Amino acid sequence: MLKFNEQQQIDDIQGALALRPDVEKIIDTIWEKGFDNIFYLGIGGTYASAMQAVTYINGKSDLPAYVQHAAEYYTTGNRRLTEKSLVILSSVTGTTQEVVVAVDEIKKIGATLLGFIDQEGSLLAEKCDYVITYPAPGTEQLKFFMAADRLMNKNGDFADYEDYYGELEQHLAKGLVEAEKQADAFGLAFAEKHRHDDMHYFIGAGNHWGAVYSYAMCYWEEQSWLRSKSIHASEFLHGTLEIVEETTPVTLFLGEDEQRPLAERVKNMLPRICANYTFIDTKDYPVAGISEKYRGRILSPLLMHCVTQRIDAHVEKLNCHPLEIRRYYRQFDY
Repeated sequence: MLKFNEQQQIDDIQGALALRPDVEKIIDTIWEKGFDNIFYLGIGGTYASAMQAVTYINGKSDLPAYVQHAAEYYTTGNRRLTEKSLVILSSVTGTTQEVVVAVDEIKKIGATLLGFIDQEGSLLAEKCDYVITYPAPGTEQLKFFMAADRLMNKNGDFADYEDYYGELEQHLAKGLVEAEKQADAFGLAFAEKHRHDDMHYFIGAGNHWGAVYSYAMCYWEEQSWLRSKSIHASEFLHGTLEIVEETTPVTLFLGEDEQRPLAERVKNMLPRICANYTFIDTKDYPVAGISEKYRGRILSPLLMHCVTQRIDAHVEKLNCHPLEIRRYYRQFDY
């Protein structure tokens, strides 16, 4: 399989899960100190992951959790973000310009900053109050959700927290690589069909909305230079629906959380107006050892990532376009 190192991916997931004691220690310390609300801060891909984490918390807890876009914060501010707030962020390089500026402003307020920063000693690593360093691609969502899970456990919203993580630690890594193997043939067929689309619409809801937003922008547009648009399933029937025709390429992500009915509503509508649709449903990817009741938590978004990774690997090869190349991003100041 293209760009697939089974053992490395297993090791990466197991390594991320092994961070749980560190996450728990930090979250427990912050819990004892007290906070008034939680902000997940990001931009681009990290903003997408932040949306997923907050949607997840909002569906399962009464903890006040919000998404904060870094650039919007340092231009507009947010009066709900106070010296008692907990701010959670993630960065691969630890140097993302907009996040650094936002963090500088947040530090003036005095909020508590927890950073999952992959680059030790980087600007953001130095600025955060608590830092966890684990440079493994594809584990950002898992780390964000681990913090959310511990917060909900402390809040009394996740009584079977230990059972859940027992299953993840034993079965998640292997289950994800098996799902990616299962998705490879689909990924190739999808790439062959859609790698030259003039425009492609991606739709999703719930904790898959962040994945849709990120996939269209960060993967298709930024990395593959393919025009795309992300649409929340709840809004599709109130806008984009009108420009869909028989040949319009549309892909729907179907997850397994509380907002699945919104995606199913789109699934029921699309075949009536379009003949170029694709449904990617995480229910099609079984994972042995993970209880059905837990699939709508982190497993479903990670399974979707397994599928889209196969698409990307084949698009990259077929289009002869390395995903690491950028025309503009970080190529000059702007």
